[in-house]
Formats: sequence, structure tokens, C-alpha cells
Amino acid sequence: MDILAHLLPAGIAAHAPVLLVVIPLILAGIAALMPNGRLAWGVALLGAIIVAVFALVLLGEVSSTGVISYHLGGWAPPLGIEYRVDALNVPILLLVGFIGLLCTIFALPSVADEIEADKRPMFYSAFLICFTGLLGVTITGDAFNVFVFMEVSSLSTYALVAMGGGKDRRALTASYNYLILGTIGATFFVIGVGFLYMATGTLNMADIARVLAENGHTRVTEAAFAFIVVGLGLKAAMFPLHVWLPNAYAFAPNFVTAFLASTATKVAFYVLIRFVFSVFHPEVSFVAISFTWIFAVLGTVGMIVASVQAIFQTDPRRVLAYSSVAQVGYMMLGLGMGTKAGLSASMLHLMNHAMMKGALFMALGAFALKFSVRDMASLNGLGRTMPVSASAFTIAGLSLVGVPLTVGFTSKWYLIIAALDHGWWWAVAALILSSLLALVYVGRMLMAIWTEDPPSHHGKALAATMAPWAAVVPMSILALANVYFFFNADPLVHLARAAAEAMMGGR
Repeated sequence: MDILAHLLPAGIAAHAPVLLVVIPLILAGIAALMPNGRLAWGVALLGAIIVAVFALVLLGEVSSTGVISYHLGGWAPPLGIEYRVDALNVPILLLVGFIGLLCTIFALPSVADEIEADKRPMFYSAFLICFTGLLGVTITGDAFNVFVFMEVSSLSTYALVAMGGGKDRRALTASYNYLILGTIGATFFVIGVGFLYMATGTLNMADIARVLAENGHTRVTEAAFAFIVVGLGLKAAMFPLHVWLPNAYAFAPNFVTAFLASTATKVAFYVLIRFVFSVFHPEVSFVAISFTWIFAVLGTVGMIVASVQAIFQTDPRRVLAYSSVAQVGYMMLGLGMGTKAGLSASMLHLMNHAMMKGALFMALGAFALKFSVRDMASLNGLGRTMPVSASAFTIAGLSLVGVPLTVGFTSKWYLIIAALDHGWWWAVAALILSSLLALVYVGRMLMAIWTEDPPSHHGKALAATMAPWAAVVPMSILALANVYFFFNADPLVHLARAAAEAMMGGR
């Protein structure tokens, strides 16, 4: 880890927390000015590479020296705004940085296929703004800044989803619905932050926690908690606040879906953990009650209901969209246990799910580059016509089910162990049932890919083909990561346990 901390000169590394956010924001403006999409893509790729490097540097510094507190403008919190990096958010920074890098590579052929040439520079600019917002949400230590960056990422996301309207006009409706519900979620969140400010007189999250610990909780802070949970639950697509997600994922450009499915809901879930454990306290009565009766119950119901809904979908992207809602349920269940083991398992599944969904949506995007993939029948025979992409889809799909030798099995195993330690046999039963339901809807897609006859032209089967390298490489990396991190799970398990330890300490 010491090597990572010294990847950059000391003078630059000292400002890594703010440069991580500022650089992609500056590059967003530059990308918008590019004369064509390929140059704009190059600018976006440069930004993604820089973010990934800075995320590695911050991982090394946190591992070596502990919590990093960066004071903007030299003003110490709570008067000034603080960027804070610790064991909880450094895995999220790594996830957003590296998924963003792989998705940017994937964007080269995908965006060229789906977005009109004159709109591509603005498209990449919007992506970099969304990238900036997600990074800002993750790294800021100021509650109001969480709202600001959340809206920065959301507004650009609405535009990115709407740009899918060039091929499918339903993307416009999906973007509008996402805008309405996203705005409602943001409003709930900022009202909650307002209540916290009224109760504490500060917006720095660490300072809010200190004041609440000294003065105790009141009806105002209980209301703040309720508003914040609802707002973040909507952003994280927590059941039953997920209704925006299926259409947004199904009709957005393939690159956008791959990026959002791997990052956006994960960042919102991280913020929920941050507020529950760092701002409020898990042993406060109304927070303790919420673990079982909100997070665990809704997470379990979401796992089952969303999996059943996925079975009856005819569009592969909607299948995976409902699957994402179910997977958020897994994370909520781990959070709802209120134990170190449960939170660790939840964080592990968060990271593993990003790899699964990234590979799955990239594979569907690769299929779409050669064939129109809008229903189950369009998957027929793709195992023979596009064997590389089909293999990546298969590996990630099996990981989604939780088949041994994949990371999906690892995180579900840790969730089951945590549930057994907590005495929640019913949660184990729900986990198994949800996995069996996942086997049904993933199995439907794999059967179509590998057992059905491939597409034909004038009675002759189409020859095997391969997606462009820029689609194959990131998709293959994520698919192979689903296997690699099963055999070498220690790095991700260590990050997850360190995050849980940072939040819960000796509890």
C-alpha cells in the first residue's frame, strides 16, 4: 500500500482529494468544446485515467496514515468545507474510478453507434459532470455538499438517459420519470439536512454527529432521519422506491446503463451507510428500530418481489434492471442486521455487484452493436455468433445467481454467515429463494444464448463475429474479475471489513 501512496509527487498527492473532483469537472468543459466525438472521448478517457490513479493514491494514503481530512481553502471544519477519505468511502472511490475508466473505454464504439455525431461532445461532457458528481458525493464531509453533488450527478444523468431517445423515443419518457422521482428524492434529502442544521447549527457531518452525541436526539432529528432515509432510499432504488429504475436502465444508451448500474445506486447506498453510522448512531432507539423494520424487511421483500418481476420481463435489459433492485435488497438486508459482519457482507456485495452488472450490461451493449437486442428472442444463438461476448455474459450471469467459483457466491456466502450469526434463519431462507429465482431469469437468457438457433439470413446462419476491441476488453476484464476475486477474495474482503470496522468499531 505504501507504493500506491507514492504513485504521484508529494505536492500533487497532498491535494488528491480535491483534484479527484476538480479535474473531471474542468475536462467536462473541454470535452464540450471538442469538434468531434472521438476527441471528446479522448478527453473523457484522460479524466477517467486520472481519477483511477488518484483513487489508488488515496487508498495507499488511507491504508498507511488513516483518515484524510482535506480543508478547502485552508478553512478548518466546521467553518469550512471538508473532503474526508476513510476506510468506508475509499472502496467506493476505487469502484467509481475503475468502473468509470472501463465504461469510458466501452463508450467509444457504443456511443458512436447510439448517439448522433454532433451530440457526442456534449454527451461526453455530461458523462464527466455525472462522474464528478458521484465522486463529490463520495468524498465530501459536508451534508449540504452531498445534496449539491447528488444533484450535479442527477441532472447530468437525466440528460444522458434522454440522449437514448435518438434510437428509442421511450428514453425521453424514462428520463422525465427519473427526473420527477429523482427530484422528489433530493427534496426529501435536503429537507432532512435542513432539520439536522436546525438541530445542530452545523453542516459538517462529523460535527453534526458530535453535537447530537452531546445534546441527544429530539423529534427534529427523528424527522431528519426519516426524510434522509426516504430520499436516499429513492436514489439507491430501495424497494418500493425503485419505480424509476427499470425504464431508465432499459431505454438509456447502453454505455449509460452500464455505468449507472455499476456506480449510481452504490454511491447512494454508501451515503445511507454514512448517515446511519457516522451522523446518527446505530444504538439510538429510532435508528436501531429502522435496522429491522425498514432496511431488513424492505430489503428482503425487495429481493423476492423484484426477482419475481424479473422473471416475467421480455426485455433482457429490464430483466437485469429488476435484478438490480433485488441486489440492492441484498445490501439492505446486510445493513439491516446492524452487525459488523452484516455491514461487511453488504459492502462486499456492493463491490461484487458492480462487477457483475458492469459485465452484463456491457455484454448486452456488445450484442446491440451487431444485432438489435430488445427481447428474449433476439438473444437466440448469440453463443455461436458472438462467443466472446456471450461467454462474458454467462460468467457474469452465473455470478449474479451466486454459482460457486464466482464473486456472487462469495458475497452471498458472507451474507448467509452474517445472518446465521445474527440468528436470522428467515433471512437465509430468503437469500436462497432469491438466488433460485435469479437462476430462473438468468437461466432463461442463457438458454436462449446457448441452446437456440442463431439468427439467419436467407436461410443461412450468420457467421461468428466479434464486437470492437473497445467493447470486448472492458467487458472481458469485468467478467474475468468475477472469477479472479473468487479465488483471491482477500483484497475485497479486507476493504469491506475495514469499512465495517471504521463505522462500527468495537460494536
